[in-house]
Amino acid sequence: MGAMRLVTWNVNSMKARADRVLEWMVDIEPDVVCFQETKMEQDAFPTMDFAAIGYETAHFGQGRWNGVAIASRVGLDDVVENFAAGVEPDHEARIISATCAGVRVSSVYVPNGRALDDDHYQYKLGWLDRLVEHLEVSASREQPVVVAGDYNIAPTDDDVFNPAEMVGFTHVSDAERDRLAALERWGLVDLFRRRYPDAAGVYSWWDYRNGDFHKGRGLRIDLVLGTEAVAAATTWAIVDRNARKGKQPSDHAPVIAEFEL
Repeated sequence: MGAMRLVTWNVNSMKARADRVLEWMVDIEPDVVCFQETKMEQDAFPTMDFAAIGYETAHFGQGRWNGVAIASRVGLDDVVENFAAGVEPDHEARIISATCAGVRVSSVYVPNGRALDDDHYQYKLGWLDRLVEHLEVSASREQPVVVAGDYNIAPTDDDVFNPAEMVGFTHVSDAERDRLAALERWGLVDLFRRRYPDAAGVYSWWDYRNGDFHKGRGLRIDLVLGTEAVAAATTWAIVDRNARKGKQPSDHAPVIAEFEL
């Protein structure tokens, strides 16, 4: 199978950032990219632009704040939009899956949750429960599986700029972290954290406001989770902060993991 360089990136509007994304991909040469928040209708995705640089794409979008996609230069087979058959489908475009060079890849955009007393928070928890169901019926923990995306959850306080400031907010609540733990019990591993268990101050999202990026006030909420077969084969992982710089960037940086299967 060889080495695979896989990326997850919440682009916060593909229309606004397609040129940046395409330029970045030509420079970094990833094999597979999982996108979130494309904010495009299904047919508006720039399929031909990606094809021009050597990538097949699959997009699941509704033109609002959601939308997910996978771009691959190593094959894109058995595409499934939404959760797998047998799992209650979601009313929003938040998960798409495909097989890329023998790896079952899902791009996920987990609901934000908004606030602990908001209905959207319960929707988020239920969505994560369905993600476990999706894995149970459609994947094998014994095989190479990756579920990458914007989880809107910081796994531990090490992934938060100032945990004391986040008490009582979403992204760090026990119930959300319990859902991540359920994914781990199913068989997924945080590839970055497995490779760099003591890394601190590494974030993937920074609020546009108040100069948070330059002040280092971020959260690590964009995760590449993989089965043990992938985790054991991971050679490096990184958050590309440079992609968060410049003119009109996304508020998320791409997360890159490379593994040799």
